[in-house]
Amino acid sequence: MHKPWLSRYPQDVPEVIDPEQYTSLVEMFEHSITKFADQPGFENMGTVMTFRKLEERSRAFAAYLQHELKLKKGDRVALMMPNLLQYPIALFGILRAGLIAVNVNPLYTARELEHQLNDADVSTIVIVSNFAKTLEEVVKKTPVKHVVLTSLGQMLPRAKGTLVDFVVKYVKKLVPKYHLPGAISMRKAIRTGRRLQYVKPFMSGEDIAFLQYTGGTTGVAKGAVLTHRNMVANVLQAKAIYGPVLSEGKENVVTALPLYHVFALTVNCLLFMELGGRNLLITNPKDIPGFIKEIAKFPFTAITGVNTLFNALINNEDFREVDFSNLKLSVGGGMSVHKAVAEQWQDITGSYLLEGYGLTECSPLVSAYPYDLKEYNASIGLPVPSTEIRIVDEEGKDVGLDGEGELLVRGPQVMQGYWQRAKATKEVINQEGWLSTGDIVRFDEDGFLHIVDRKKDMILVSGFNVYPNEIEDVVSGHDKVLEVAAIGEPNEKSGEIVKIFVVKADPTLTKQELLSHCKSRLTGYKIPKLIEFREDLPKTNVGKILRRELKAENDALIEKNSHISKSA
Repeated sequence: MHKPWLSRYPQDVPEVIDPEQYTSLVEMFEHSITKFADQPGFENMGTVMTFRKLEERSRAFAAYLQHELKLKKGDRVALMMPNLLQYPIALFGILRAGLIAVNVNPLYTARELEHQLNDADVSTIVIVSNFAKTLEEVVKKTPVKHVVLTSLGQMLPRAKGTLVDFVVKYVKKLVPKYHLPGAISMRKAIRTGRRLQYVKPFMSGEDIAFLQYTGGTTGVAKGAVLTHRNMVANVLQAKAIYGPVLSEGKENVVTALPLYHVFALTVNCLLFMELGGRNLLITNPKDIPGFIKEIAKFPFTAITGVNTLFNALINNEDFREVDFSNLKLSVGGGMSVHKAVAEQWQDITGSYLLEGYGLTECSPLVSAYPYDLKEYNASIGLPVPSTEIRIVDEEGKDVGLDGEGELLVRGPQVMQGYWQRAKATKEVINQEGWLSTGDIVRFDEDGFLHIVDRKKDMILVSGFNVYPNEIEDVVSGHDKVLEVAAIGEPNEKSGEIVKIFVVKADPTLTKQELLSHCKSRLTGYKIPKLIEFREDLPKTNVGKILRRELKAENDALIEKNSHISKSA
């Protein structure tokens, strides 16, 4: 297979990595906490946790899960929290106990949470009290037997933590009343675990580390089965690409993207742990003024984010006053980085914004800008080491270097399949191990990959996948709706927003009614921002609604309006 990108790799980036370098994420963790024991590992709200403290607390938590809750190797444990010190403690406790981590978006509605807990057959959930009310609504309809509860301030020094929890609960009123009898405090679980004997289970690369939920190609969210080998491989692939500019034990990375998102999980939490780096965990990155105050006190050398975050920062005057003298790595992922944002970021910070491309099914990194790229080129970069790619036509035949086609990926980072969904797995991974990404791509003359179009109907909102089927299912549940179709409309801030086309069953239906209906059933980024009522929707001869036709029509209208406004 010809690999036009290899000639563009910097000389110190290897062509391959060794996914067997660590037998598991647990071995990788043990290597780091031994080598960097007394160095800062994670920081949140002004409190620093060393790697030694992380080892002690995660070991105690693992022992608690093993002995008090009597969880067995392979049991699923859900994590539902924003970026807090509790996240790495719980995560590495889960992995060290031989259990499978199931990341859950804390902003999920009760309906979404119920589906994921049932689909993954979760026995235990670790959750922040802010979201306990959502769990209360569904917990009896799920297999969850154990609830480990924490609060935003629980891992901070006691006086500070008490103040934080008081403000969050009584001043900002961000903790709705809940009733979860039998729930145990995470602090108590760790205290109990310290008196118990942690038993390290036998771990291999083939053991499952994560069920990372995604819509996959279509429809309801599915759990991508990511093994320890998958995740170790992707960490080492990221290290191969970015490692030449990073120094072990000396890096400070800003982690604003939520760690429950696979991009931040791999590139921030796991990569910088392997490097002995210090992770600044930002709990609420939407509070841009607060975020800037945090990073102004932190001599950061690396930062990751999505286009919307970078855009918000460069448009804040205070951000320009931050000291960027230590910054040497800026990485954008989750959604396309816009040219204007990349160029302004470079002007303000002096750091080139390097884009990465990936998908949950690939742990997630597939390709990335090389660290020596000196200008934005609108590509998704070069395939990371040990990654094979093909570009194929509709019949599955290679199109050659000059053609366009669907991107197929094969490598040690590709998932094992979708959890308990053999049919869905076969639809995206063939017998030779090639994963169909659903993205139409091409090479340029320098060997860089460019996305031409998205084969599937997925909508990408601020780096999060939104699947039309789910939106349509919710909207059609309104008794005044006859038909509905959901598409993505381009948006400068979030990449895309959700737009729905609705045929009324009852002429009295209003947009406000629909919005209220959606807000109670969908996470914020999935809620339609645009609603258009129609008399009918375009369909195939068998009655299937043609989303793509609506999308093309909508895009054409946007283009027309753009020309009109320019000429005016």
